[in-house]
Amino acid sequence: MILRKNPLVIAHRGSSALVPENTLAAFAHAINDGADGIELDVRLAGDGIPVVIHDPTLRRTGLCAGSVAKMSSSELAQIDVGRWFNRARPELSSKSYAGQSVPTLAQVFQLLKKDKRTISYLELKTDRAEDSATELASSVVELIEEQKLSKRVIIVSFNLGLIAEIKRNHPAIGTGALFEPKREMARLARKRRMIDAALASGADEILLHYLVTTEGAVRYAQENSLRVVVWTVDHPRWMRRARRLDIHALITNNPTAFTA
Repeated sequence: MILRKNPLVIAHRGSSALVPENTLAAFAHAINDGADGIELDVRLAGDGIPVVIHDPTLRRTGLCAGSVAKMSSSELAQIDVGRWFNRARPELSSKSYAGQSVPTLAQVFQLLKKDKRTISYLELKTDRAEDSATELASSVVELIEEQKLSKRVIIVSFNLGLIAEIKRNHPAIGTGALFEPKREMARLARKRRMIDAALASGADEILLHYLVTTEGAVRYAQENSLRVVVWTVDHPRWMRRARRLDIHALITNNPTAFTA
């Protein structure tokens, strides 16, 4: 893993506050604005190719019917996933966004290889597709190793069993355990269980929602050699807090606010 100053600034789905999420344009924007890394969502297309999209369907970002798991990567490459942003955010709209399509993970990796410093957090999306989780992980790992990017990629997931499997079979690849914010996690005991679960998975990092990121939780994770990543924060005050607590990275929709 390439180590840099703390905290690292990671662009959530690219610069998604300014550009259509999970598109090559969003990732390029983040890199050009000085983000230390990008975060993106990976699913398997119907032909077994890892593609970059958050939702299991095209309803929200594609403005059309269709399931990602039932369409080929070439079919997804024809879907416009930028037009919705121009409609939703007319003040930020651009003609160049219309026509942005669902990229393959391989295409994102080619973008990464043009910039030697940028890292990437890959969230494996296995919701409603647990039966294909291992296939997704295998395809992603194979691509990482083929492109020689194991030192610049961190695989993360809410599926801690999958994280454990990846770490056991591919220890050179960085991994992170993701946790949803829940009301009952407000107590420290719950947070300790989260951290213990992350440790049991063999993860290198723990990704905590900002609502459950307390000083006690951060310290407990650090005492157990877990790097702490906080998601998703957009107020610059988090930079000061992150430095005080020695948080490893912040995931934000608008990296420009943290790098300007």
